[in-house]
Amino acid sequence: MTISSKEVNAEEEEDVSLLDLPELALECILQRLSPSGLCSMARVCTSLRDRCRSDHLWEKHMKQKWGRVIGPAAYREWQWHVASRKRPSLLKKGNKRGLFRSLFSVCPLSWIRPKLESSGEPSCSLSVDSIKAWYLSLESGKLWFPAQVHNRENGHLGFVMSCYDALLSYDSCTDTFRARYSPQGQQTIEENIPWHRLRAPPIDVPPHILHVSDCLNDLRPGDHFEIQWRKNKELPYGWWYGIISHLETCNGNENHCCCHNNDMLILEFNQYSPGSQWRRIVINRKNHQEEGNEADGFYGGIRKICNKEEISTWKSFWPTQVLQ
Repeated sequence: MTISSKEVNAEEEEDVSLLDLPELALECILQRLSPSGLCSMARVCTSLRDRCRSDHLWEKHMKQKWGRVIGPAAYREWQWHVASRKRPSLLKKGNKRGLFRSLFSVCPLSWIRPKLESSGEPSCSLSVDSIKAWYLSLESGKLWFPAQVHNRENGHLGFVMSCYDALLSYDSCTDTFRARYSPQGQQTIEENIPWHRLRAPPIDVPPHILHVSDCLNDLRPGDHFEIQWRKNKELPYGWWYGIISHLETCNGNENHCCCHNNDMLILEFNQYSPGSQWRRIVINRKNHQEEGNEADGFYGGIRKICNKEEISTWKSFWPTQVLQ
């Protein structure tokens, strides 16, 4: 009787399911799973599959891994990429809020089949507009998304201390990115770009559009900034790092400096030698628009950098020797 009782108890213990746990305990377990863990757990049963696809679970992973490089432009690219796969007739049926959900339940996901997903799970059962689908599409490298790259083309001297827009694709095998830059003669592709060279665009402005400067009256000597620059008007802008300098008529004494009251503003790029044509430019803070010429290029909008982390990132790319 004792042996038989133990066997019954053992069988009962084996029948205990993960779903028998209290709701809070199960939720805590799922929140601690990695993306690959969630994908594996989703294959256990229908109930866990639905739970493991929840947006709030994947939102955390999205922010942790992709938050630094994903901006509004990347999200628009994702939406466009998904919508472009749908039948035109269906586009008329969606409402403003539920448009994508009404569209994405129809078409299979063979075009974004991720490496983390098992072929055993039907692709069409995953809502295409879910955060999980977006995460796995980025992870698979099949979605090219817009972001910006510091010191493009492996630190080419012509791009030191700059940040340019590009289309990026992730390589999970090397944990690096490939970039396609806007052509300057011919299309440029760069491989093996590490995470620290990437950022989401801090301003949601297309690379060919002039940024309207809203900080000119606030700039003082010592302030850090980025300014748009392009070689000619057919090319997109890049963002270049610099520091506001004192006027030549000022001795630099903080107690007597009146540079902030002057209409003229000195933009200095200290990565260049003092005699370089690229070392400094003078602009009028009252009526600054795009200015320049075909020889020296065209300077556009200015963005003041207040965030210490951003300033530190820029300084990490400082060249080992002064540029000419």
